[in-house]
Amino acid sequence: MKKLVSSVLAASMVLSLAACGSSASTDTASSSEAASTSTAATTEAAGEGSGAYTGTPIKIGGIGPVTGGAAIYGQAVKNAEELAVKEINAANGSDVFEWKFEDDEHDAEKSVNAYNTLKDWGLQVLAGPVTTTPSLAVAAETANDNIFMMTPSASAVDVIAAGDNVFQICFTDPNQGVASADYIADNQLGTKVGIIYDSSDAYSRGIHDKFQAEAAEKGLEIVADEAFTSDNKSDLSTQVAKCQEAGADLVFLPIYYQEASQILIVANKTGYEPTFFGCDGMDGILTVEGFDTTLAEGLVLMTPFDANASDEATQSFVAKFKEKMNGLVPNQFAADGYDVIYALYNAMTAAGVTGNESAEELCTILEGQFATMTVDGLTGTGMHWDENGMISKAPAAVVIENGVYVPMA
Repeated sequence: MKKLVSSVLAASMVLSLAACGSSASTDTASSSEAASTSTAATTEAAGEGSGAYTGTPIKIGGIGPVTGGAAIYGQAVKNAEELAVKEINAANGSDVFEWKFEDDEHDAEKSVNAYNTLKDWGLQVLAGPVTTTPSLAVAAETANDNIFMMTPSASAVDVIAAGDNVFQICFTDPNQGVASADYIADNQLGTKVGIIYDSSDAYSRGIHDKFQAEAAEKGLEIVADEAFTSDNKSDLSTQVAKCQEAGADLVFLPIYYQEASQILIVANKTGYEPTFFGCDGMDGILTVEGFDTTLAEGLVLMTPFDANASDEATQSFVAKFKEKMNGLVPNQFAADGYDVIYALYNAMTAAGVTGNESAEELCTILEGQFATMTVDGLTGTGMHWDENGMISKAPAAVVIENGVYVPMA
């Protein structure tokens, strides 16, 4: 699909992402509730106290699983989006954004209902949904309505294929599949590869297919390729056993962390000790309730964000998020959500948005703006988008050592 790029102002923007907000418990963030301190980097991004934005507050909505099995993702995005909105409003000296977030429980139908609720509220721009299957459903609705949508973390290519109005800030399933195969081969992490994936899930299936193709190009031998579905994922011992019997010394897991924790438990019981390798859905494995995190030692995953990174922007964000969330360390999904809000802010201010535009007018403006701008964020530097709304940025690999992420060379 080819984007129709409007003739709006073309600008190259650098996104400053140091944090300066406080916690909040309401669905709408305003400058009166925001923190009184800010960093120089946020001042640069949002023009603290200068009233850089003088228009009508723009209504941004978010959607994601705040409850249910995928709640860790939705809660992370919700709280990070709220943090970013409060920072921007405080730094501006008046409200730039009104913001509201709806729970979809990682369910497509509920996600569409949440979207309709936001439309009734007056939604102008959508910063969501969080997960892939709901995003596929909602993207089709936003395309019909011509409302701009930027998902923080729904990585399937089919999401952005829904329309010219849909963009991603996460790196895509093909990128994850290809990058994973390349990394495994280039670093000689395994010679015989097993795969366990969820064939009923668009995210898992998309990564699996690209990984499989790239593995063949890289000369990796796939000795076991085992699927499960959402209806039969309570016992994954058969899939683990087949990888073990095939002699796989590396098991690729393009799945979410809940199912991955089950696999690690089964492998431990059977004495199976391959290298386990996951993608961004693995982020959260160390937070599973009741899970022995020592079983995740040595697990490698591709992620665009490491909360232990030493750069000032990351450490400032982590500190503010932990303050807001009573010590909880932000995961990659939180960083994605934070990046989305700041990317939208920079695009809107670069294009001279006033807030009086209709959702349809804003959509046209943002389509053109994101096709021309470059962004540095928590989850990548030099991030830019092609005409299809697909982002270009490089994932990085981390390994779990002593219960924390450690960057790999």
